[in-house]
Amino acid sequence: MTAAPSGAQADARWRHLGVSLVGLVAACAIQNGLPFLTVALRAEGLSLAAIGLLVSAPTAGLVLSLLAWGAAADRYGERLVLSAGLGTAATAMTGAALAGTPVATGLWLLLAGAGSASVHAASGRLVLGWFPASQRGLAMGIRQAGQPIGVGVAALTLPRLAADGPATAFAALAAGCAVAAVLIGVLVRDPPRPARTPGVPRPSSPYRSPVLWRVHAASTLLVVPQFVVAAFSFDFLVREAGWSAGGAGTLLAVAQLGGAAARLGAGAWSDRAGSRVGPMRLVAVAVAVVVGVLAVAAVLTPDVLEPAAVAAAVVLAAVVTVSPNGIAFTSVAEQAGSAWAGRALGAHNTVQNLSAAVTVPLAALLVEGGPGYPAAFAAGAVAAALAVGVVPGRAVEASSRGAARAADPAPSR
Repeated sequence: MTAAPSGAQADARWRHLGVSLVGLVAACAIQNGLPFLTVALRAEGLSLAAIGLLVSAPTAGLVLSLLAWGAAADRYGERLVLSAGLGTAATAMTGAALAGTPVATGLWLLLAGAGSASVHAASGRLVLGWFPASQRGLAMGIRQAGQPIGVGVAALTLPRLAADGPATAFAALAAGCAVAAVLIGVLVRDPPRPARTPGVPRPSSPYRSPVLWRVHAASTLLVVPQFVVAAFSFDFLVREAGWSAGGAGTLLAVAQLGGAAARLGAGAWSDRAGSRVGPMRLVAVAVAVVVGVLAVAAVLTPDVLEPAAVAAAVVLAAVVTVSPNGIAFTSVAEQAGSAWAGRALGAHNTVQNLSAAVTVPLAALLVEGGPGYPAAFAAGAVAAALAVGVVPGRAVEASSRGAARAADPAPSR
C-alpha cells in the first residue's frame, strides 16, 4: 500500500471505516437478526424447523455468492461492489415484505443474503487498504462490531415491528440497506492499490501456506457456538425462562453492545500482541467455557435457576461467542495480501456461513426433536473446544505473514 501523505488521508481512513460499519450493521441485521422474528413467524403457523430454514436462507445466500463478490472486489474495487450488493439486498427485502407464501419469502431472503454478502468481502478490503498493520486489529474489530450492533438493532426493533406480522420488519431492513448503499456511493473511495512492476509476476496463492487453511477451519468451528447462541437464545428466554418477547429482545440488544466492545478489545489486544492467532486461541478457550456453562444453565432451567441467572448465562455467551471474528478477519487479510484479500475474505466468509447455514437447522432439530436446548448449546461448546487445537501457532503465522508482505511490493500505510 502507498504511504499516506497527509492528515487528510488519515481522516479518510476513519470515514471509510465508519461507512463500512454502517453497511455491515445493515447487512448483519438481515443475516443474523431474523431469529428475533421467531415469535411472529410462529404466529403465522410455521414450525420451528420451517422457521429455521427461513432464518438460515440469508446465510445460504451468502455461501452462494461470497467468492464471486470477493473476486469482484479484487478486480473492480470496493465502492462498486458494496453499493451494488446492498442495493440488491434492499430490493430483495422489499420483495420479502410483499411475499404471500413462505416459499416466496424464503427465496427473497436467499437473494437478500446474496446481495448483502458483498459487505463482508469488500469492506474488509477497505480496512486492509486504508489502515496500517499497527492499527488493523483495532480497525477490523470496529468494523466487525457491525455484526453484534446489527444483531442488537434487530433485537431491539424487529420484535416490536413484527407485532402485526413480519412484513413491516422486512420493510425496515430493506430501508436500512438502501440508506447504507447511498452513503457508500457518496462517501467511499477505493484505496490506492500497489503499483504493478513490469516483468514481476503476480503474487502466488497464499493458500500454499497452511495458516489460512487453519484460520478458516478454526473460524468455521467457532461459528457453531456463535450461531447456536444467536439463533436460539431469544426463543430459549421466551419459552423456557419466562421472559416476554420485548424483554428478551431488549436484553439481547444490550448483550450485543457487549459483543461489539469485546470485538474491539480483542482487535486492540492482537495489535499489542503482534499476533492474531495467539489471542484467537485464548478466545476460543473462553467460548468453549461460557457456552458449556450455558448448556448447564439450560439443563437447570426453570426448576433450579431463576430467570435472572439464566439471563446472565445467555448474555455472557452472546458477548464472548462473537469476539473472535475480527481477529480472524484481520489474520486472513494480512496473510492473503492486497492481491488476494477479497478472494480470501470471501472464502473465509463462505466456509463460516456454510457452517452457520448447516448449524441453525440442525440445532433446531435438536431443540424441537428431543434433546432440547441443552444439547444444542453443548454442541456449540464442543465445536469451540475443537477450534482451540486447530488455530495455528504464532511461529507459523509470522513466517507466512512475512511471505505475504514480501509478495506485496508497496509499503503499508
